[in-house]
Amino acid sequence: MITKDQIVRWLEKTAAVLHENKSYLTELDSAIGDADHGTNMDRGFKKVMEKLPTVSDKDIGNILKTTGMTLISSVGGASGPLYGTFFMRSGMAMASKEELSNEDLFKLLEAGVEGVLQRGRPNLEDKTMYDAWAPAMEAMQNALSSGEETVAILETAVAAAEQGMKNTIPLQARKGRASYLGERSIGHQDPGATSSYLMLNALLETIKE
Repeated sequence: MITKDQIVRWLEKTAAVLHENKSYLTELDSAIGDADHGTNMDRGFKKVMEKLPTVSDKDIGNILKTTGMTLISSVGGASGPLYGTFFMRSGMAMASKEELSNEDLFKLLEAGVEGVLQRGRPNLEDKTMYDAWAPAMEAMQNALSSGEETVAILETAVAAAEQGMKNTIPLQARKGRASYLGERSIGHQDPGATSSYLMLNALLETIKE
């Protein structure tokens, strides 16, 4: 079972990882976007860290929904609404839960990704965060069906997300600011896919602790 404490630690680790990678994400975004992805994500999760102590005694759904609302209100660009929706939807799916089974964890992430799909309407190979999430969820579902342990399930998901992230490099962007560049967007790794990979890897590292 995944505990509420682990979910809180995942959010804390995500905040720390995004802070560490702020310059890297902004560098990726400066090639094909507004050069603010790292700054925006770091600012958003700093706000989440300020808010977290006020809800850490609540259920998992409440913690995730508060995270989502905080990101929507504090992060600019496309990443705020997308990541905010991700956590809002995952929180709604986990309403009143105090601990999670592996199936719950899958449903948590699946609900978040569905929120991103509805909000941003990306397709696979549009060079967006969805290019990391789609293979990760497929890998996770397969590992779940095989009856793997939590760490093994997340390891396969993270490996698939990493590959999906790298696969954005040769793609031409078809969504968002990067799409305006046309062929000049080819040869750059998508910042959203990168922050998604970092967030999923932070979850794996938290569960492994």
